[in-house]
Amino acid sequence: MKVTLFATCLVDMFNSNVGKATVELLERLGCEVDFPESQICCGQPAYNSGYVKESKEAMKKMIDTFSEAEYVVSPSGSCALMFHEYPQLFSDDPKWGPKARELANKTYELTQFIVDVLKVEDVGATFDGKVTLHTSCHMTRLLGIKEAPMKLLKNVKGLEFTELPGKHNCCGFGGTFSVKMTAISEQMVDEKVQHAEETGADVLIGADCGCLMNIGGRIDRKEKPMKVMHIAEILNSR
Repeated sequence: MKVTLFATCLVDMFNSNVGKATVELLERLGCEVDFPESQICCGQPAYNSGYVKESKEAMKKMIDTFSEAEYVVSPSGSCALMFHEYPQLFSDDPKWGPKARELANKTYELTQFIVDVLKVEDVGATFDGKVTLHTSCHMTRLLGIKEAPMKLLKNVKGLEFTELPGKHNCCGFGGTFSVKMTAISEQMVDEKVQHAEETGADVLIGADCGCLMNIGGRIDRKEKPMKVMHIAEILNSR
């Protein structure tokens, strides 16, 4: 099965280890992975900030970049969701509308792809440690991916899982929200860190680098011993 990796900006610039883990994991599961170097930002930050017209230029670039892909897989629920929003944004465009729908229909978040398309729930991973899982807003509430991460984590050998209190609460990142509403965002992420500490976990796992960057940054500032890891890194551990 041929898979095209949509790496996302945060993976490309800050978390290249997540991209590496994603590729290695997919290849181990029998996929042939390619990475179009022409990919750029999906346009979400500009779009969410109200720059709709400007963001569409980036969207068109991404539509063209992934036009030949059989499957598009991303280690980010948030960015995968943006591809799924393209059809609505180009609904009145006779040229780009059909292309946007085609892209949306073949785009998957990583755990969703593994469970729903590859039909795999045990990737053969081993991770010794106590973990908890932060479920990101875009992935669970808008993409509707709620079960796939847990189906995969429960089959990781050696992993001890504790559910995160208030797991459905936002971590306070929200992209530009954390910049525009800093004081509120700080209180939200403090609550998330507190709940993570209550689990006694060594590692907080997430499936969106934006959330992990926000929570991990707060953990570092508060000098807590907990680590944050992307679920791709856990699933690629052996």
